[in-house]
Amino acid sequence: MLVLAAAGAAAWQLVPDGGDQGRTISVGTTDAVTSLDPAGAYDAGSWALFSNVFQSLLTFGPGATVPEPDAAESCDFAGTDLRVYRCELREGLTFPDGREVTAEDVKFSLDRLRKIDSPVGPASLFTTLKSVEARDRTVTFRLSSPDATLPYKLATGAGAIVDRTAYPADALRTEPGADGTGPYLLASYTKGESAVLRPNTHYRGAVGGAGRPVELRYYADSSALDRAYQERKIQVATRQLPPDTLAGLSPSDPDQRVTEADSSETRNLYLNTRDDAPLSDARVRQAVAWLVDRDRLAADVYQGTVDPLYSLIPAGITGHTTAFFDRYPDQDPERARRLLTEAGVSLPVRFTLAYAEGRGAAEAEAAELKRQLEADDGLFDVTVKGYEWTDFQKRWAAGELDAYAVGWVADYPDPDTFGAPLIGTGSTMNTGYSNETVDRLIEQGQRYADRGAADDDFRAIQDVVARDVPVIPLWQRKEYVVADEAVAGGQDLTDGTGVFRLWRLDWI
Repeated sequence: MLVLAAAGAAAWQLVPDGGDQGRTISVGTTDAVTSLDPAGAYDAGSWALFSNVFQSLLTFGPGATVPEPDAAESCDFAGTDLRVYRCELREGLTFPDGREVTAEDVKFSLDRLRKIDSPVGPASLFTTLKSVEARDRTVTFRLSSPDATLPYKLATGAGAIVDRTAYPADALRTEPGADGTGPYLLASYTKGESAVLRPNTHYRGAVGGAGRPVELRYYADSSALDRAYQERKIQVATRQLPPDTLAGLSPSDPDQRVTEADSSETRNLYLNTRDDAPLSDARVRQAVAWLVDRDRLAADVYQGTVDPLYSLIPAGITGHTTAFFDRYPDQDPERARRLLTEAGVSLPVRFTLAYAEGRGAAEAEAAELKRQLEADDGLFDVTVKGYEWTDFQKRWAAGELDAYAVGWVADYPDPDTFGAPLIGTGSTMNTGYSNETVDRLIEQGQRYADRGAADDDFRAIQDVVARDVPVIPLWQRKEYVVADEAVAGGQDLTDGTGVFRLWRLDWI
């Protein structure tokens, strides 16, 4: 899912939170919510909220690599060809108004998501889903091709179950609020500012029950998040503190609890491959790849809080390679110049490098990339331009940006989440890239129930991507959570499975 920051002004309150038992824990983040409707959001901030206020048929437990039932009592493939998947819905699930959740609600949720097919939504995850059937408490998914990753996708925010009486079937909901069956109810929400959550006492599912009342507070940039934590306006800070703050953290600090964990979050530089774009020729994109210095980015811009990445798939995920290091081991301006000469392009090649404003070190990162690409005089002339997040997203969705850096958090712990959404034909990142071999390998990789068996396919994908260069991996981030010493559970808040576990937080 996309990593982003957004701001705005809109507020509502569904129910007062005065009846909540216990003190509220305040959690700060720069990952803001772009939509309260699961059919219209595919970003880290929205999905973090969805993890808590909606339920999917399945979910991921802490540290798990395979999904387990949540709103479902059980789920399994029918037969060995991985084309039919069935789930039995758990009994006793109710929406906030008291109406019982039915199999028809599950079917409705998936059907509307695919029908709406929002350009900034997650419908692209279900390209193999042919139909959804509901009968009594049974939901049957029929697939156009074998897809062992369907359970993983159903366990994400894209699989959130909504009330079919409260959401339109063919459009995003415009009324405020969120009607889900997760461990929390959304008590109030002010866009760009806060989301107040109170425990859902009617929740039934894998979590076992909700935790303390929580308020999510959204900050426009990392510096504002840092100030709020230092002034103890929030008890927990996550995603993302400034690099200099992260570099100074110590797990031995007696005044706070610091969690540092491996993460599957990556950041890539996406290049527009369309015929009318300045980077349309693969040799020009290869020249860019010969000039990028990831070590300098990691050390100077991020102060060692990220690791250089040479693979579309991050370390710790099946299929991780060093494909870009193997092909572009060092910065080599002479090779870049030869490629540009072969391409017959006028030098310097001029293009615009875009970034989303107010997000960590994005501006400094863009400036450093510009410096690297222009270091050998006459090869590239790069204009750096920042955009407000919503505008930034719309522009790349319209194919208007030449190059743009975007963070990506794994939707689920499987290499497939780094395939079709990033480099498949019609990908979420919308670089215009399309390669039949890549598409075939992505589909082939979905056929293995044993996910480790897909390793060779994903390695092959990355070799092709390193040659065609529609995207250049930059770095992989560690996950940091900082909490007041009076708050426990921060270590379980996030773990790379795509689930944001606010219910694990508690006062000591």
